[in-house]
Amino acid sequence: MEHNLDAQHENPLDGENQPYVLRLYITGASTNSLKAVNNLKEICDTYLDGKYSLEIIDVYQQKALAKKENIIALPLLIKSFPLPEKRIVGDLSDTAKVLKGLGYSV
Repeated sequence: MEHNLDAQHENPLDGENQPYVLRLYITGASTNSLKAVNNLKEICDTYLDGKYSLEIIDVYQQKALAKKENIIALPLLIKSFPLPEKRIVGDLSDTAKVLKGLGYSV
């Protein structure tokens, strides 16, 4: 299960027009994985106003990618841009924690 979503908007952190680069690692259609996908899409649509790219990676289907990232807990969100890279584990239901991990200030 791989999805890419791209859009443009002004970066709330530095004023530059550069999108967030996000990868969400999940385990198939498990309850926590589905919650993480839905929660992250809602957060991105609400706060990032479409200015992000999101890749959803099912580790069951792409084990090599999971191994490359040294993933030990899932679901896992990795924000690779803007720097610094951040990792957030869980179903992403705590919006404030996710936004803090993304470096987004409300």
